[in-house]
Amino acid sequence: MYDIDLQSRIPIYEQLYRRIVELAVNGVLPEGTQLPSVRQLAKDLSVNPNTVSKAYQNLERDGVIYSLAGRGSFIGKIEKADVHTDLLKEFDLAVQNVLRVGVSEDKLCDRIHKIAQDSKSGGKENDS
Repeated sequence: MYDIDLQSRIPIYEQLYRRIVELAVNGVLPEGTQLPSVRQLAKDLSVNPNTVSKAYQNLERDGVIYSLAGRGSFIGKIEKADVHTDLLKEFDLAVQNVLRVGVSEDKLCDRIHKIAQDSKSGGKENDS
């Protein structure tokens, strides 16, 4: 459920953060669902507990999860509109960056269409 790619350039804590947000937004992890403990999830993923802890801290900072002393971490109330707004801000920055380094608008649009098609077919976008 908490898939991570150890070969990715994206840090593991960020992959975990994104995956938990995705699962929460899509209702796979509904509000109030208890997450595994930091140690348990670290063991399950074969990663350092500090990595999971960093993801959980960022999720809590952003209001995606909340913690109860002695009980654990739980999925909070997720507003899809807020998640969409945050992701679109990140997207806007990424678009500005690639345009600044000379990627054409046409190439960028082609890339977006390819990613959308790959997403619909269940595939993963590559770095070409």
